[in-house]
Amino acid sequence: MDVLTLSRLQFAATVIFHFLFVPLTIGLSVLVAWWETRYVRTGDETYLRMTKFWGKLFLINFGLGVVTGITMEFQFGMNWAEFSKYVGDVFGAPLAIEATAAFFLESTFIGLWALGWNKVSKRAHALAIWLVAFSVNLSALWIILANGWMQNPVGYVLRNGRAEMTDFAALVFNGTGWQIFIHTVLSGFVLAAFFVMGISAFHLLRKNELQVFNASLKTAAAFGLAAALLLVVTGDMRGVDVAKTQPAKFAAMESHWETQTGAPMPLLVWPDQKKAKNVVEGLRIPNGLSLLAFHKAGAEVKGLKDFPPDERPPVLLTFLSFRIMVGLGGLLVILALGAWLLARKGRIAAKPLLLKALLFAIPLPYIAIQLGWIVAEVGRQPWLVYGVFKTADGVSKSISSGQVLLSLLGFTLVYGLLAAVDIFLLRKFARKGPEEAAR
Repeated sequence: MDVLTLSRLQFAATVIFHFLFVPLTIGLSVLVAWWETRYVRTGDETYLRMTKFWGKLFLINFGLGVVTGITMEFQFGMNWAEFSKYVGDVFGAPLAIEATAAFFLESTFIGLWALGWNKVSKRAHALAIWLVAFSVNLSALWIILANGWMQNPVGYVLRNGRAEMTDFAALVFNGTGWQIFIHTVLSGFVLAAFFVMGISAFHLLRKNELQVFNASLKTAAAFGLAAALLLVVTGDMRGVDVAKTQPAKFAAMESHWETQTGAPMPLLVWPDQKKAKNVVEGLRIPNGLSLLAFHKAGAEVKGLKDFPPDERPPVLLTFLSFRIMVGLGGLLVILALGAWLLARKGRIAAKPLLLKALLFAIPLPYIAIQLGWIVAEVGRQPWLVYGVFKTADGVSKSISSGQVLLSLLGFTLVYGLLAAVDIFLLRKFARKGPEEAAR
């Protein structure tokens, strides 16, 4: 394989692995902060035990997530030097703010929270975890705003062969970036909710610590259901924005080849990119695609044939990732609704089939989130900056395929070991359950 292909594989592998940690950090920080606040307000020791138990899992996940995130930035210089030169003036500001402000707050207050038990007041300690949750989400915001610029570049000019920022406010208030951020945060909330529900279900099936895990599951079910329903809304908003700003990606998501007014949406589809058509297409919803793309039955939806073959995304991967993601999202809404209805009535501990479903559903939001990022990033191809700068032009010119292959193997080995450590620690402490109540 050439340098470009290997560099893309390496970055994809590191991003996918890093993003196993980020959503759980985003969502679990909020849940832990909520439970500690409930403890401070009520004095109920059950909430304290919940805070310490789920907080320990949060710290494990956070620590390993930081390690995997640091290595990603090195690749901009190693494998993507031409891209870094091209967008450095634009990317410098949001990434610098993320590192010097958001990450500084994050690391400072997580240290205070982890080591401050019985050393600061209860209210100050609870405030620390809320500040951790805020800074975690603030960190994600700046990184996603940079990615949002790649999806929908604004506030720049091309000068001397590179992009130079002319309007920082345009980057900060880029609607595409904010939509991606909100959608990503909500997906992290859903993942954390199912993580908590799944582990709680494990203990409820074994009749272990019923008070702690009934309360954990009840909170997580409400949190997860609200986030999942909002995800449907933001997902619809993202579809409209993609149809407007990245029409080739939208066409690939739906395997739509011919530009049409009042475009129908076929439910049974199998694309063939070489033949530039669908070899299977049936069960059409009249005007469905136009309604999905622009909320107008008569709207025109561009087809892939409107774009040169070398500017069309990989259709099958984008299409399948999108369809499976949507299907998993629907399933998660149903599971969260069932869990919430039964948990609020105090009956979920007597429903072993649903508890087992929640336990085995833990991987589903992880898969759905990864598929979502595949749609976002693969669907943007062949562009690194949509419509402006191609991926093939961003790879470093001074490295060999052997060097990239060696680093790819090294990253895979190190990340594999980190994954093993993460799974071992999370499994160990999740199975152990909360600490004994103080007597």
